[in-house]
Formats: sequence, structure tokens, C-alpha cells
Amino acid sequence: MTADRTWEPAVGEAELTRLTREMNEAHRATLPAMRATARELVADIRATGRVDVGRRRFLLGAGGAAAGLVLTACSSSRSRTNPVPGSGASTTPASAQASGRYTGDLKVVALATALENQAVGAYQAALDAAKAGRLGAVPPAVATFVTAAMAQHADHAKAWNAVLTGAGLPAITGVPLSNQPETLAALGKAASVGDVAELALRLEDQAAQTYLFAACNVASPAGIATAAGIAPVEAMHAAILNFVLGRYPVPDDFLPTDKAAAPTLLTV
Repeated sequence: MTADRTWEPAVGEAELTRLTREMNEAHRATLPAMRATARELVADIRATGRVDVGRRRFLLGAGGAAAGLVLTACSSSRSRTNPVPGSGASTTPASAQASGRYTGDLKVVALATALENQAVGAYQAALDAAKAGRLGAVPPAVATFVTAAMAQHADHAKAWNAVLTGAGLPAITGVPLSNQPETLAALGKAASVGDVAELALRLEDQAAQTYLFAACNVASPAGIATAAGIAPVEAMHAAILNFVLGRYPVPDDFLPTDKAAAPTLLTV
């Protein structure tokens, strides 16, 4: 971590404000459809007692840009044919999974929820550090972006948890991830907004790529539909952070999945 308290974003206040506004618009556009599809998925799970209702229907239900991103990525040379490591395809009746153990594709859903909670906590810690004066001068547009991104992660966590509880499993609270101590330590060492932006970018990249990989590889319709709706917004978070750090935000033709988190990261 650096100790440069004079750090400034590589984009101006007006540009960052515009990017944040577009990010909010994308979030508002995808969230209603994502929530509606999740409710429909929960109803199917309760009616059939199964979580493997089918992939194509729910990709279509995810809506325009989200489905397009997933379909393009899944058909690109970067897509993989193997499931998310440790996930497995879940064809178990939902009632059999109500013991509290997250198995199969629903373990990926639980992982995604924990990743969202981790991002919420990281952004909140950054805001708290800024208020305490530990990060030096914080441009207003940066604070606005952090607040907006944090709220969106909270919305995504609610959507993922709705899938879990609809399948008869406990909601994920807190951050049950094995890398959380490392994340907290990095936050504690952050001495500038730039340090926090670097950490946030790692979390955003991991989340976006995890959702994209899940949408391409898991069988659970709930996981597919929710991931398809969330991945584009998470990718926007990462792109804006790249701009803030003075980097070109799209180094690849397609969003890769090499930074995707494995379900083994989950500690519950």
C-alpha cells in the first residue's frame, strides 16, 4: 500500500459524476427484471421441489444486455466447459437441502452473496476511514461513486439471498469467506483513496468474473438468472475504478474468468 495522501483520481469530477450516473441508470434498469425473475424462480422451486428447471428459459428472462453479455461470453473462446470448481450440478430436491448445508449450484449462490457482503463492508470501511481523515482528501465524486456502488452491492446481496431462502436455505449474513481477514488487513493499511480503489477493483473483478463464470457453467436456474442480471453492473464498477486509477478499463475482447472465486472460498 502507498502512503500518498495527495492522491487524485485520473478522471475529473464531472467525468466521474457522469460515469456514476450511468452506472446507477444501468442498475435501475436491470434490478426490476432480476428481482421479478428471482421471484418466479422461487415459485418454481417451491412448486416443483427442484432447482434444475432449465438454463435457456432463465437466460432469456434475464433481459437484453445481461443475457447478451452472458451468451456472448459463454460462446467465446474464453468460456469453459467445466463447472465452477467444487460446485457440481444440483438436481437434488430443494427440501433435501434445507438442512443448512449449501451444496451444488446453490453453494455458488451462497458464495456470490458473501462476495456482495464483502464489497458492502469494504466500501463502508472506506467511507468510515475517509470521514475519520485517514485517507487524506477525498474528492466528492469519489465519495458519491463509493456510496452508489455500496448500495448496489447491497441490492445484489438481497437478490441472491432471496434465491437461497426461496430454496429453503438460510440467508448469508456477514462475510463467511476465507480471504476476509486479508481483505480487512488491506483496508486497515490503506492510506489514500488510491489504495482503497486498488482493493475495490480486485473485489469487483472477482465478483463480476465469478457471476459470469457461474452463468455460463452452473445448472441452477436461480443462479443463472441472478448472475446474468448482476454481472454487467459489476463489470461497470470495475471499469469505472480502472478509469479512476488511470487505466484502460477493457483490456480484453470479452470479460475473462481467471479471477473468478471458487466455492471453496466459502467458509459456511
